[in-house]
Amino acid sequence: MINNSYNKTNGPLVGELYTPGDKSISHRAIMLGSLAKGTTKIDNFLDGEDCLRTIEIFRQMGVDIQQNGTDVIVESEGVEGLTEPKEPLYFGNSGTTARLMLGILPALPFHTVAYGDPHLTVRPMDRVITPLTEMGANIDGRKNGLYLPLSIRGSSLKGIRYELPVKSAQVKSAVLLAGLFASGSTTVVEQASTRDHTENMLRAFGANMESSGLTHTINNENTLIATDVTVPGDISSAAFLLVAAAIVPNSNLTLKNVGLNETRTGIIDVLKQMGAHVTISNQREISGELLGDIQIKQQSLKGITIDDKLIPRLIDELPVIALLATQAEGTTVIKDAEELRVKETDRIHAVVDILQTLGANIEETKDGMIIHGKSALTGGAIKSYSDHRIAMMGVIASLISEHSVQIDDISSIDISYPTFFEHLNQIQQQ
Repeated sequence: MINNSYNKTNGPLVGELYTPGDKSISHRAIMLGSLAKGTTKIDNFLDGEDCLRTIEIFRQMGVDIQQNGTDVIVESEGVEGLTEPKEPLYFGNSGTTARLMLGILPALPFHTVAYGDPHLTVRPMDRVITPLTEMGANIDGRKNGLYLPLSIRGSSLKGIRYELPVKSAQVKSAVLLAGLFASGSTTVVEQASTRDHTENMLRAFGANMESSGLTHTINNENTLIATDVTVPGDISSAAFLLVAAAIVPNSNLTLKNVGLNETRTGIIDVLKQMGAHVTISNQREISGELLGDIQIKQQSLKGITIDDKLIPRLIDELPVIALLATQAEGTTVIKDAEELRVKETDRIHAVVDILQTLGANIEETKDGMIIHGKSALTGGAIKSYSDHRIAMMGVIASLISEHSVQIDDISSIDISYPTFFEHLNQIQQQ
């Protein structure tokens, strides 16, 4: 339960914080470190449930992975050293683990079975199964591989040229990872730029990876070589605190070492377009990724329209952006966001349900939502939908609600931000 300890009786959010390591990059560092020969050292790894699933999967396939909090060491003999797991692989709630591993497992010379928790089990996998089957992957499951559990029998893969029917970094990554093992070249063509952490990390580990605009090509000519990876702070986690500081009166917050990859910084663009006071400093590149410090001060906001030009760069942040919009003068329209309906839950429906319960003036549309501001949130009892981003949105809403906000279950927050409440307590001024 979130009670009166998180409502507007608290003061502004002030101070500095280091947000947890980026979830997307942490997953990929474990995957490529396990496929590469040698020792990979990972700093600032996200010690959250999703990323721990990825570690356990490669341990089941014989990789020596030692973890001490946010420091991880991967000792691997490369692909040749991987062995058939003795038990089915459990992906938990992690869609990233599921879809990216489905790009790797079909090329391994053994049989695997993969499954997930009840929420992941109803998320569609055909978007990755379709191109992988075209490459020669042998994958079977319910409704021709639409849903987990899945059976994967290793086979020879061939390179393809694939034009993505959806704007999805996970699908792009699955095909490129499969291309590591496929004969010839594999080319993926995007509709719009999506997060490019896979491409950056493949290059860092020595893969023959080329990108030109929306076209990305990889071949199997190079053996991956272990390298050290420093994971920047996760901007998707930072987004919740950025929004909190933008709407809680008199806030002045600085988040340090946050990832600033341009495919992920849509949240910063939205904050600036709405009129938020945002300053970025100390920018630098580490392990192929741009990072820096973000300062945000609370001030008045205005409504905007968010459409397909921005959606791929902030898809995970849309729930908390909807909350942000409730505190902006005028109307905010979020459209072209159908992808939200196939996340951990139907996030369009969940966000509208929660914010309406809390007193916001918000409408659900087929591909997004319309938010009329500025709304005074009154508080109330809400569901988290077992979705970490929905649960954190509810907590941030409680900071400006007239009365307390009760959330049925906050355990999912550990998936991506295990130190969330600790960090909130650090920056709240009484």
